[in-house]
Amino acid sequence: MMTSKRTAFLSGLMAAVLLVAAAGAHAAALAPFSARYQASYMGMQAEGTMTLARESGNRWKYSLNVRNQVADLSQVTVFEEHQGRLRPLSSSDRSLLLIKRKNVEGTYDWQRGVATWSGDVKPDRRGPVKLQPGDMDALLVNLAVARDVAAGRTPAYRMVEEGRARTLRYQVEGQEPVTVAGKTHQATRVVRRDEKRETIAWIVPGIPVPARILQREGGQDTVDLVLKSVD
Repeated sequence: MMTSKRTAFLSGLMAAVLLVAAAGAHAAALAPFSARYQASYMGMQAEGTMTLARESGNRWKYSLNVRNQVADLSQVTVFEEHQGRLRPLSSSDRSLLLIKRKNVEGTYDWQRGVATWSGDVKPDRRGPVKLQPGDMDALLVNLAVARDVAAGRTPAYRMVEEGRARTLRYQVEGQEPVTVAGKTHQATRVVRRDEKRETIAWIVPGIPVPARILQREGGQDTVDLVLKSVD
C-alpha cells in the first residue's frame, strides 16, 4: 500500500511542478539557473531539481527531475525565443515507476506547422496537431506565467501536449509572505483551477523559480514543494 501511494505521489508531483515549475522566471531576461526543492506528501519525501541552461544561439534547455526510492521522473524541453515568445522545438518525458517505464518524445516542427509525438504514447495521441503562434508545452507555459504577471496581465495560454491542445487560465490572487532559506519575502500568489485540482505558486521577485508550489484536490492538500536553494 505504501509503495502504491509513493508511486501516485511522484506522478502527481510531476504534474504539479509542470504547471508552474518556473513561474518565477522572466522570459525577457532568461538566465541559467539550478533550483532544488523538497517535496512532501503524507509523510513521504522526494527531491525535485529544475535547471535552465543555454544552448547554441538563442536555444535553451529546460529540465525537471523528481526522484525518490521508487521513482525517477524527468521532463526536458529544448526551446527558442522567437519574436518575444518561447517556442518549443522538442520535448522528452521519461519515467521509471517501480518496474514501469515510459518514454515519450515530442517534435514541434514550426516550418510545417505541426507537432507530433512518438514512443510510449497511444496512436490517437501521436498527432499531428496543427500549431498556432504562441503555442507552448507545459514547461514553457510556466516560464511565460511570470512575464505576464510582471506586466500586470492575467495569463492564458494554449498548451499543446501529446496529441491535444487546451487552454490554461491563471489568476493572480494577491500578495503573501513566504520564507526561503530562513528569509521572509513578499510573494505574488498565482492560482490555476480546473474540475479536479487547484495548483498554487508563490512567486518572489528576483528568485527565478516559485518559492513554494501547493496542489490541492477535493479541498485537501496533496503535494507541497518548498524551495531549498537556487543558483
